[in-house]
Amino acid sequence: MEIFKCDACGQLVYFENTVCTRCGHALGFDPRQMRLVTGTFAEGVLTGPDGNVWARCGNAREDACNWLVHPNSEGPLCVACALNRTIPDLSVPENRALWQSIEAAKRRLVYALMRFGLPLRRQRDAGESGLAFDFLSDAGAGGPVMTGHADGLVTINIAEADPAERERRRADLGEPLRTLLGHLRHEVGHYYWDLLVRDGGRLEEARATFGDERADYAAALRRNYEVGPPADWQERHVSAYAAAHPWEDFAETWTHYFHIVDTLDTAAAFGLSVDPEVSDDPAHSTDISLDPYRVENVETLVEAWLPLTYAVNSLNRSMGQPDLYPFVLSPVVIGKLDFVHCLIRDAGDSPAPAP
Repeated sequence: MEIFKCDACGQLVYFENTVCTRCGHALGFDPRQMRLVTGTFAEGVLTGPDGNVWARCGNAREDACNWLVHPNSEGPLCVACALNRTIPDLSVPENRALWQSIEAAKRRLVYALMRFGLPLRRQRDAGESGLAFDFLSDAGAGGPVMTGHADGLVTINIAEADPAERERRRADLGEPLRTLLGHLRHEVGHYYWDLLVRDGGRLEEARATFGDERADYAAALRRNYEVGPPADWQERHVSAYAAAHPWEDFAETWTHYFHIVDTLDTAAAFGLSVDPEVSDDPAHSTDISLDPYRVENVETLVEAWLPLTYAVNSLNRSMGQPDLYPFVLSPVVIGKLDFVHCLIRDAGDSPAPAP
């Protein structure tokens, strides 16, 4: 993700900020212009320095969104929040903070989808070819909620927003990385498989890359949980879970593609470069000055990504933290990333929905 600043005082601010901590000006993200607007906020309206006005998203009153809505919009919700079908019961005190965390991650997801220009249609407008989100609790649903995707509906168990619970599940499942944003990217990957691969005439290409998705899915998952991935999974898959079934292989590869692009975009916005003093190997160095959302080929991304991962993993270890990116990109995996790259490139530049 790019970085943002307060236009009033120049202070660097985060994508999630609603106010500049230096000068006190109001901030809100305008998805039409893809920029963080600096202005003054009064009577439910944010006014920019040019006199333009926006309403805050209706979920701002729950401290769950900082996106803006144009006065001529159809409803009170921004383009990201309008994708919601169900939110948790906010009368349950602990649900509010969990939902706020999920919404923050979802806005980063929607931002990336819009940067790519991918089709982004609400399910209530487009039926099963559209996208919707259910954010549910076990208690509210009357039983265990399974995070997943079906026919354009992404369901997230809000327990995943509890850091302690998420860490417990990560350890139990032997996953090196488990994040809210990763969940959302993964489940939306299943949605875009349906939209761009199955319905987009790319099935044979996908089968040649990931395998035949007609293999028994339930049996494949059962085998994965009972006996684990094959011993050589790192040679062919980006994660152990990706080895379970071609659908999961695609969704995991899609997720990692988004991890790579969004992180490189941030690195480029900060003008980062990597040039280790102990090595003259050009493969260990990079000057990250690209727009990763618009590169022509995946090799360009990988050439920038690998040196950056060496650097950030080393920084994390210096802080006593696990590697930021604890994965290996084999040649086969890079080929799968190339499939996702080409799929997104060919489907990109769809008109963004008006907030």
